[in-house]
Amino acid sequence: MQAICAKVEDGSPCCDWVGENGAGHFVKMVHNGIEYGDMQLICEAYQLMRDLLGMSDDEMHDVFAQWNEGELDSYLIEITRDILAYKDEDGSPIVEKILDTAGQKGTGKWASIAALDEGIPLTLIGEAVFSRCLSAIKEERVAASKVLSGPEIKFEGDKAQFIKDIKDALYAAKIVSYAQGYTLMRAAAKTYGWNLNYGGIALMWRGGCIIRSVFLGKIKEAYDSNPELSNLLLDPYFKDIIEKAQAGWRRVCATALANGIPVPAMTTALSYFDGFRCERLPANLLQAQRDYFGAHTYERLDAPRGQFFHTNWTGEGGDTAATQYNA
Repeated sequence: MQAICAKVEDGSPCCDWVGENGAGHFVKMVHNGIEYGDMQLICEAYQLMRDLLGMSDDEMHDVFAQWNEGELDSYLIEITRDILAYKDEDGSPIVEKILDTAGQKGTGKWASIAALDEGIPLTLIGEAVFSRCLSAIKEERVAASKVLSGPEIKFEGDKAQFIKDIKDALYAAKIVSYAQGYTLMRAAAKTYGWNLNYGGIALMWRGGCIIRSVFLGKIKEAYDSNPELSNLLLDPYFKDIIEKAQAGWRRVCATALANGIPVPAMTTALSYFDGFRCERLPANLLQAQRDYFGAHTYERLDAPRGQFFHTNWTGEGGDTAATQYNA
């Protein structure tokens, strides 16, 4: 297989033995889920440029062509560049004549289900799947557009700077998506007893795959440096990229929300990033609520992990507590 598979510039094959008992199929499923996320992020960048900045397809073609020369160099950016330049017989962009209802074969959904089974927040890929589902209810959206109103779309900032911000938002959210995909593979490897080579997986995806990109080489370097890396966001290279990109990423999300332009993948990625870096989340209140209505118990900051408590919040429920279940 390695003799006939796709190869990268140095001749390395993009095909390898991943592991036993379905490991290869699982890794391919995660690849396809990441593909869903990458495509959704690109579509959100396109909508921001088209609907907020009022850019023509030729102008957007130039932007994607420029992006493809740098750190975003990838197959999906490359084909988006080409699509935006392609004209119909009447000379108009053919992409603007395509019905906005997305299809899917199921691998993004399977990845999302697997993440739920493993208790892994695969939020960006999940939003990418739901975005396709939302696009599919075209008739309902057309009817809703005649009834529901939002803010007037109005951009008054620096257009060139905002295009750079969109690039930063796309790149930062892309890093989050891959970080989430890798945490899912790590969780599944633990569940099924697989010994996955995470750097090797990135190397395998560098050529012949829909998510082929120069970006993958950096993932390989991250896992070569630390094979036990728990999350890509903690790798020094990706940490630095996120820190430099987050100001523009936040401006894009805030501007999109203020103008009523949906950017579900970019915003969920930002929420994950903020949640992941947050030392104390409000889940303590959530646990109190669960214990109040269902005696589901909770752990305490001043007690060892694994020790559970129940409070008789109303004075009427007694001391009976529910059993524990953790996803």
